[in-house]
Amino acid sequence: MLRKTSRIIITVFITAILTWGTAFAGKPPKIKIGSVGWTGVTIKTELAVAILESIGYDARNLTMSVPITYMALSKGDVDFFLGNWMPTMANIASKYFENGSVIQYTANMPGAKYTLAVPSFCVAQGLKDFKDIVKFGDALDWKIYGIEAGNDGNQVIQNMIDKNMFGLGKFKLVASSEMAMLAEVQSFVQQNKPIVFLGWAPHSMNERIDMTYLTGSTSETFGGNNGTATVWTNTRKGFEKDMPNVATFLKNYTFPIAMINQIMTSMHTRKGLSPRDAGLIWLKQHPDTYRGWLKNVTTTDGKPAAPVFEATLERVGK
Repeated sequence: MLRKTSRIIITVFITAILTWGTAFAGKPPKIKIGSVGWTGVTIKTELAVAILESIGYDARNLTMSVPITYMALSKGDVDFFLGNWMPTMANIASKYFENGSVIQYTANMPGAKYTLAVPSFCVAQGLKDFKDIVKFGDALDWKIYGIEAGNDGNQVIQNMIDKNMFGLGKFKLVASSEMAMLAEVQSFVQQNKPIVFLGWAPHSMNERIDMTYLTGSTSETFGGNNGTATVWTNTRKGFEKDMPNVATFLKNYTFPIAMINQIMTSMHTRKGLSPRDAGLIWLKQHPDTYRGWLKNVTTTDGKPAAPVFEATLERVGK
């Protein structure tokens, strides 16, 4: 009787394991993508979500600040991040790269720009370099406009002020959202008033505002090459080993500056167009781009990824 009972218990146990295994096998693998509230990073992240969902993953866009993104990556709470602007993020990100908890995986967008900018009419007035800003202090109301609190660019500006670099000790950093800052810049431009603000490319601001990037940046500020930047994909430690198929996708997942500029401009001209839809419409018109991204990538059940995503893309805009 005891042996019979033992056999029953073992049979039930094995059946339960097999049942649980089947249940777990049926769940799509989860991918958590850290993001920040910048339009360019949002476009890249939303496109990644759309592509990964189409090939069988449960992908999520988790929006948070830059410092929190790196904490989440270092703890394994986020799998990857597509917005590591270097060198300006070095003050936040480098310690995680150095301790190995975050991997600077691949450059997804070389030739970007991230530094202080002004409306172009300011250049004709003599405001064209970092060292010129203090000369226009009264006209600028002793303010420099940044984006959201905690952002790496804001930290660079505040560090310049705190250390009185370029004589900026009297200035105040005005932190706000990307949209609010750009609305303020456009308002100043309409009034022909000078303003110094945090600018970057790619972004539709370069098309919408007649603006000029200031010269004079140093290795202590936005980099020694006048704010020229490289945007990197970062992953959590162990991600490549845990998710080799998605890691292959990330190696391929790179962006020309012109592509992001065009997508952002379409969002500006077509009110209500989401970053994901704007990006998918662009991809539908440029199939070589997504085919390159999905080279040697498969669906979660082992099929070639490109035809599966293509079938999804066919429904866009219908």
